This record gives sequence, C-alpha cells and structure tokens, in this order.
Amino acid sequence: MPHVRDAQAQGMTEPSQNPPRTRHYFVDESGDGVLFSRRGRLLLGQPNSLRFFMLGLLDVADPEALKHDFDNLRSAIATDPYFKGVPSLNKTVRAFHAKDDLPEIRREVFRVLLSHEVNFSAVVKDLYAVADYVRSRNMSTPGYRYHPDELYDLTVRLLFKQRLHKERTYRVFFSRRGKANRTQTLRAAMETARNRFCEAKGIVTTSVLEVHAARPDEHAGLQAVDYFLWALQRLYNTGEERFILALWEKVSLVVDIDDTRRNSCGEYYTQRNPLGSHAVRTERKKATD
Repeated sequence: MPHVRDAQAQGMTEPSQNPPRTRHYFVDESGDGVLFSRRGRLLLGQPNSLRFFMLGLLDVADPEALKHDFDNLRSAIATDPYFKGVPSLNKTVRAFHAKDDLPEIRREVFRVLLSHEVNFSAVVKDLYAVADYVRSRNMSTPGYRYHPDELYDLTVRLLFKQRLHKERTYRVFFSRRGKANRTQTLRAAMETARNRFCEAKGIVTTSVLEVHAARPDEHAGLQAVDYFLWALQRLYNTGEERFILALWEKVSLVVDIDDTRRNSCGEYYTQRNPLGSHAVRTERKKATD
C-alpha cells in the first residue's frame, strides 16, 4: 500500500492522560474494501458506495459505566410515547447504530458519549488510491491478487503501531465481520505492529494482548465507535462537519494516509490541527477505469 513506510515511521500517538493498567479498545470499520467486480471493473463511484475506508478505535476508560448509561438511554427510549411505532426502534432497542437511529436519538447518544472518558482515533484510506496501487502491483507482479482483508489488516497495523506496549493488559474488541472468524489473523497483525515498534525503539514489553470478535449489541464500546465513524464518514462523503465537530473533544487522532498535499506520509489531524470541511480534500485524483 502507498505511503505505508512513511506513515509507520511517524506513527500513531496515544492520548496523553494516564491510562488504567488494563486498557479497553473497541474497533470497527466504515466503508467496504471491495474494489472490483469479478470481471475487473472498478466498483467505486456507484450509487451508495463510499469512497473512503476507515478503521476506528475507541479507547474507553470505563466500559461498564458506558454500558450502564447506554442501557438506561435505550430503556427510556423504548418507553417514550414519542417513538411509538417508529420502525427503526426495533434495532435501536437492541443496539445503537448511527446509520439507523433517528436524529433525536443520535443527539442523546452524542450527549452520553461526551460525558464519558473516551478517546477516538482512526486511519482513513482513499479507495481510489488503493485501486491505483492494486493496478500498479498487478503490472509489476502478475500473480498478485488483491483481497479486501489486505486493506483491513494494513489499517490495523497502522492504527495499533504505538498502542500495545505500555499497560499490563490490552483487551481489544473488534466488530465481527461476516461469518469468518479472523481473530487470530487480526492478533497477528497487531503483534506485528507492536514488535516492529518495540524493535525500532529498542524496548521490551510484557503486555498481555486479548483479542475478541463480538457483535455491537454485546458491547457498548462497539456501538460508540460506530457513532464516531459515522460522523467521520459524513464529513468525508457529504461535507457535513457538524457531527464530527460535536464529538471533536473526544478525538485523539485521525490519519488521512492518502492526503499528501503537505506531507508524503499523509495528514495527521489532532486537537492542534482540527479536522473540518475546510481540511478534507474531496477533489482528489480518481483512479481511471
């Protein structure tokens, strides 16, 4: 993938506050890494397709407290006559999902998120840049065949590069993708990222790494990271910045790997370098069909 070496050299920074000895990460993706049809036709640009693939991580200080507040909010919504008969409520009462929830419900979820100690980070990949890379690789290596898992595993390594070596235990929950259980593959990608970082820095870690695949209705943290990703996608795909700006105080880092206007390793958005519609480049070069 393009710019990976430079991006790994700069790394992903961790939140500055003192974390607990057991850290809880919740991880989800937004967008689809499927780029081509069976006949090799580029699928990007089709109706309802997303141009950007995003992998997000939410660092949650107290998962049980977040679950408690989410459960209370769902109970209040389920008994509120204002929402009686709303079709999407059947999904909401099981788990919050930003795409399906009503605007009024989203606002309440935002309020809960802002009241908790959480920190969001994400890696953004422009799928047109990925398509360019795949075609270039096909020309240089005829036997190469792209698979969406390749993109997912790459962003896992970038996202976790500096996040797995300080604490006693890391509990990482990935939103389950389809029927395949890729827990061991994802663990291997995370361990690769950690080992490369530790070797480069000359440090040794004894941290225990626990990796779990779960459904959003099983963990409030997975519902919460979905909300952050939805807000980020709205900015990138429709230019609506109000959602991510509403949550921005809880954002630690967003790395746009393929925005190389100023840096070859991409753009790093932080509290000092805020992300907004003025910063996102939507007129990027598109891959040719």
